[in-house]
Amino acid sequence: MRFIAILLLALAVVSTPVFARELRQPSLKSHSALVIDQQSGEVLLGKNMESTLPIASLTKLMTAIVTLDAELDPDEAVTITKADVDRLRGSHSRLQVGTTLTRDEMLHLALMASENRAASALASSYPGGKDSCVLAMNLKAQLLGMSGTRFEDGTGLSGRNVSTAQDLAKLVQAGHAYPKIRDYTTSTSYQVKIGRRAMRFGNTNNLTRSSRWDIGLSKTGYIAEAGRCLVMQVTLAGRSIIIVLLDSWGKYTRVGDATRIRQWLEFASGRSPAHQTSAALLLQNDFVSIHARNDWPG
Repeated sequence: MRFIAILLLALAVVSTPVFARELRQPSLKSHSALVIDQQSGEVLLGKNMESTLPIASLTKLMTAIVTLDAELDPDEAVTITKADVDRLRGSHSRLQVGTTLTRDEMLHLALMASENRAASALASSYPGGKDSCVLAMNLKAQLLGMSGTRFEDGTGLSGRNVSTAQDLAKLVQAGHAYPKIRDYTTSTSYQVKIGRRAMRFGNTNNLTRSSRWDIGLSKTGYIAEAGRCLVMQVTLAGRSIIIVLLDSWGKYTRVGDATRIRQWLEFASGRSPAHQTSAALLLQNDFVSIHARNDWPG
C-alpha cells in the first residue's frame, strides 16, 4: 500500500505540468486583451489583440515618456490655465485654474491619479506647446513600432486617440524602463501642497493597494468610447508579465479580468488546487473592493 501511495504521488507530480498546459484559457469580458511574457515576448493569451480601439487615459503613459525624454526641468513651475479645462466631457478635476505645481508633481498626478488637467498642463508646457507634444508622441510611437497607434491629445479625452493591445504592450515595455513612470504609476497615494492646503490624491487602480499584487507599472483609462481600460506590468507565478485589457464594460470588469488572468497563470504554474482555492477567495476581496470612482474620464 505504501508503494502504491508513493507511485500515485509521483504520477500526480509528473502530470501537473501536463494538466497545466491543457488548462482552458480564462473567459475574459474585455473586448481586447493581451498577456505576454515580458522577457521572452511570448504571447500567453490574446483576444482581438490587433483591433484598433480608443485608449482613453492610457494615453498619459506616452505623454509622460515624451516629457521625460525632453529632459525638462522637473522643478519648473507649471500652472493650470483655462486651456487645460475639459470642455469636451466636463470631467472633474481637483486642480483649479491657477494651481501651480512643479512639472514633476504634475507628472505624478497625471500618471497616478489620471489627472486630466495635470496631463494637459504637461503638454502645454512642452517646448512648442500641445501640438509639438502630440507630434512627439506620434513620432515616439513610430519609433517603438506602434503602427496601429494615433494620438490627437495628451490626456486621452479625445476618442480619436487609438491603439491596439499589441501596441500598448510595447508602450508598457517602454514605460517600464523609466524609474519615475514605474514609481508614480504604482504609488498608492500622493500629497501636494496647493496654496496653504495639503491635498492628497489616490491611485485610480485600487489593485496597487493590494499586498497580493506585485505591480511594476499601472495605468487605467475610461471614456465612453473606450470603456474601461487597464495596462499593468506585474510579477505573477515568478514571471514578469504585461497585461493589456481594452474596452471592458461593467464597474468591475477589468479588475475581474485581471483576477481571472492571475488565477489562470498561478494555477498553470503548478500551484495546488487547495492553494488555488484559497488564492481565489483572497482575490475576490480585491474584486469586490473596487469602487465606481473611475466613472469620470481618467
